[in-house]
Amino acid sequence: MTNPVQSFYFPPGSPPLPRIARADGPYLWDTDGRRYLDAASGPVVTNIGHGNTRVIDAMKRQLDACAFASRTAFISDANAELAEKLAALCGPGLDACFPTAGGSEAIETCLKFARQVAVTRGETGRWKVLARNPSYHGSTLGALSVTGDDEAEAVFGPMMAPMPKFPAPFTYRVPDGETAEAWPDRTLDILEQQILSEGPDTCLAVIVEPVGGLATGALVSDGAYYRRLRALCDRYGLFLIFDEIMSGAGRTGRFLAADHWSDARPDIVGLAKGLSAGYAPLGVMMASRSMVEEIAASGGFLHGHTYVANPLSCAAGVAVLDETRRLGLIENAARMGDALTAALERVAASSPIVGNVRGKGLLMAIELVADKATKALFPLEVDITRRLGRAAMQNGLIVYARRTSRGVFGEWVMISPPLTIDETVLGELETRLADTLRAVVSDLHSDGHLAAA
Repeated sequence: MTNPVQSFYFPPGSPPLPRIARADGPYLWDTDGRRYLDAASGPVVTNIGHGNTRVIDAMKRQLDACAFASRTAFISDANAELAEKLAALCGPGLDACFPTAGGSEAIETCLKFARQVAVTRGETGRWKVLARNPSYHGSTLGALSVTGDDEAEAVFGPMMAPMPKFPAPFTYRVPDGETAEAWPDRTLDILEQQILSEGPDTCLAVIVEPVGGLATGALVSDGAYYRRLRALCDRYGLFLIFDEIMSGAGRTGRFLAADHWSDARPDIVGLAKGLSAGYAPLGVMMASRSMVEEIAASGGFLHGHTYVANPLSCAAGVAVLDETRRLGLIENAARMGDALTAALERVAASSPIVGNVRGKGLLMAIELVADKATKALFPLEVDITRRLGRAAMQNGLIVYARRTSRGVFGEWVMISPPLTIDETVLGELETRLADTLRAVVSDLHSDGHLAAA
């Protein structure tokens, strides 16, 4: 039987996805008894793995007490505790928490919050949010307006107000005439030119993923890039928003990826995914208490959803944060991130179709190429990321693969296992990924899409 959700994404007659039976730690089993190692934590969500009994018990206690209470009528202990723990983890200037039901809602909240602060300060002309191309910030229309995806914009652009975009600071694949060393700084020259062209008084914020997700294949820049980005925002009075939906909650070896660059702090942060590790839908916006007080004094935040500060989701988030600390998972992400990088480099060295490995901590990606020497892309019809994803599933491995902007910027696959990963599981991941790549290469040779070595 075809999954009803699957029918929205695959042509009629496509083979059905396997049906999930159970999950434990980094593994999932289908109803036929096949086991899968999740090398991507789903869509980079299940930070602490499946079946954590402490989290499940905390959620049961909250269910017994109260599953839902409207934020217009009550505050819950879980909501208050989540806010306190996140304020301590995120640090000064990010000490106010607005819980939502997921990442897209968290980013919508960031955008609307920044706009209302500007209006409260009398800067009513500021509304443009500059974002990278490519990028991904969510699927709701507001979040999509700051997403750099030409294919999505062609479909949904007429329904929204697409925001100005500036180039992502890629270093593996750069425009003609540019160098990998100079291109990231050049992208910030372009950003500054755009701010001036749009009119600084109309620009509200810049939003970036400090370590990229699937839209850029775990793209990460050096500290100089983020320091200059911070300085540009200060120069023109713009908020700096970090989308840490994927990179936050310890995945990069720090609680926030922003913590790797302490002298380039953002003004507003969106978190989700690993924050509740898949146990319940949860996202948050973190901002400064002083900005929240400005809005509250002006009449209150003109924003909200039914599941804002949902007690059950907040209880799951608190329990996941507690487990992350108890198990030392942030430290493990830093340590095992180095080991994962080394493993992926070995896989890349042995495969003719892995051109680049990049990322930070346990937020990593491999870029797929038809020719390592020229960095040539596979033809669109090869659909290399989906082909690899299917082959991985057949080999008992789950990776996270999706083409962005029809592959014009490159094609990559996320390798981002749970933060609980150890050397044994990493060894299995490396072996299964190498085997999967060999199978894909063999098929490409058979199809004539890859020349024999």
